[in-house]
Amino acid sequence: MKFIDPIEEDARIAKSRNYAWETPPPPIPEAQIAETIETDVVIVGGGISGLAGGARCAQLGVKVVVLEKTGGFVGHGAHVASVGSDTQRENGVFIDKAQFARDWMRISGSRIDEDLLWIYVNRSEEAFHWLLEQGGDNIKPVLFGGNYRGPDFTEYAGTHFVVRTENSKYRMFGAILMCEVLEDTMLSNGGRIFRNTVAEQLEKTDGRVTAVIAKCEDGKYRRYVGKRGVVLATGDIGSDRDMLEHFCPIGMIPNHNGYFPPGINTGDGHKMGRWAGGEFEPGPWAVSLHLIAYAMYCFFFLHVNRQGNRFMNEDTWVQAKSIRILMQKDNDWAWSVFDADWMQDVARGAPISGGQFTDSMMAVYGEPWEKGADYVKDAIDKYLENGFCVKADTIEELAAKMEVPAENLVKTVARYNENCANGTDADYGKRAALLTSIDKPPYYALKFGPSMLNIFGGFLTDTKLHVLDKERKPIPGLYATGMIAGGLYGVDYPLLFNGNSHGRCLTWGLVLGETLAAGE
Repeated sequence: MKFIDPIEEDARIAKSRNYAWETPPPPIPEAQIAETIETDVVIVGGGISGLAGGARCAQLGVKVVVLEKTGGFVGHGAHVASVGSDTQRENGVFIDKAQFARDWMRISGSRIDEDLLWIYVNRSEEAFHWLLEQGGDNIKPVLFGGNYRGPDFTEYAGTHFVVRTENSKYRMFGAILMCEVLEDTMLSNGGRIFRNTVAEQLEKTDGRVTAVIAKCEDGKYRRYVGKRGVVLATGDIGSDRDMLEHFCPIGMIPNHNGYFPPGINTGDGHKMGRWAGGEFEPGPWAVSLHLIAYAMYCFFFLHVNRQGNRFMNEDTWVQAKSIRILMQKDNDWAWSVFDADWMQDVARGAPISGGQFTDSMMAVYGEPWEKGADYVKDAIDKYLENGFCVKADTIEELAAKMEVPAENLVKTVARYNENCANGTDADYGKRAALLTSIDKPPYYALKFGPSMLNIFGGFLTDTKLHVLDKERKPIPGLYATGMIAGGLYGVDYPLLFNGNSHGRCLTWGLVLGETLAAGE
């Protein structure tokens, strides 16, 4: 009897389906096109990647138009990472580029384009400083201190958050602040942006992509001609279930989607580029998951599933915790269980553990965990009010509030305390210094779970960001940047440091501007 691998069979079935996104729509009739607008470069998508490309093009004297489907800025998160920066060196942080590249390859299962990786390795510092130069005295960088410090997977201290200075002309924060700075640069150098403008089709003339047809805010179609090129910067596919099924099945499991603005990442550029002949990188595509569906903390304490059983080594990075929860029978959330001494326990363990959801999201490099302890305590108090944290004087009462079988939780806590007393985690191998007993009431349980942020996968490109066809040849006039551009991520989002996707968007903006300014 022939063995059938269920995973391979699921993949075969998915590939055999006929998806709506594979079939191009009929051309929009010429009679419906109210106007033709010509420029050098048309960029579809006004997030960080599109605005970075637009800003650099405009700075280099290239006339650029950005089309954005929403009415405002598009971005989420607060961090931006680079392989080196003045801020890092001021804090005594020096990254070995060769080792960093090896680590990236390893965590990505070698399923990436090494030439693209080295563009990021070699130019992300330049791109980050470029952003700071644009903001001038209105912004400043701070080195993020919330990097996970495990023995076999240590996140690099290469993440920054950019903040407004006193009396800054800017108003936003985090990723949106970066968008604000980039748009300011683009507009001040003659670029234009049209919001509430939904690109629907690309046009080709003699094999070259020459224009975008978009429905504008007034409901009319317009043709935007890019004499030098058309750039796809439309984000990911996370809100298109058919595309998820085909390219990233694991992305269909989470019940929460943390993308912002919600629901707009429908793979528009992926579809248009595919209809124009673009070739996608092989799947499955990488997914980014964060523990933001409920409470924003889980620490390194005992983690139990919804049956009240321990299911993992809690001493790991955020992506791994998310995946472990998704692999449970009831996979929407888990619980982190601890006792009344939790603040002292975190303070003792944070120097060797740390990481997102142990440290504050705005932790500053070099500052002790206690510096933000009041902020964390206030968050836990808030979770007690909204139900994301429960508290009780006995483990049995705690189990009832968690809605898990009491006998399971009692047994699990007893076994965990036994490991703590013995000074060794015989079940999952957690470092002894992070074993904290649960024996001092009141007892707490934090509800935490994974939320999908992004799907990293898209078109094959060369190092000039030309979209490639099935023959691995550039499609004349068509470029891709940001998450729609493939080649840099494989398996999981590589949290070697937080915010590397934003750093990549800035870096690709430099490359894109140079390519188009040179007429390549």
